[in-house]
Amino acid sequence: MMERDRGWSRPFDDAMVVPGGRVLRTLRDAGEFIAALPKVKHDHPEWRFAAAMLMQAADNGAPVMFAEMTIRRALNSGKPEPPRKGAKKYRIVR
Repeated sequence: MMERDRGWSRPFDDAMVVPGGRVLRTLRDAGEFIAALPKVKHDHPEWRFAAAMLMQAADNGAPVMFAEMTIRRALNSGKPEPPRKGAKKYRIVR
């Protein structure tokens, strides 16, 4: 693994656009974004877990994908989930 692929400079697979138009491309970008959150938001369990996964990826070499998933989940917390379609009904023909 090259030096640029380690630590806080590791990139996400897909960049994330956060409220305000900022783009998070690396673990460092995400860490700075989380650090700048208001304390009330920063203390939510979703953001605490996202920060923990981010540190695991940067410091211990954990998969970046886990950090990315938890950040996306934290960004979408509090938003209603999109409605799910019900199962399609089939009629049994004999």
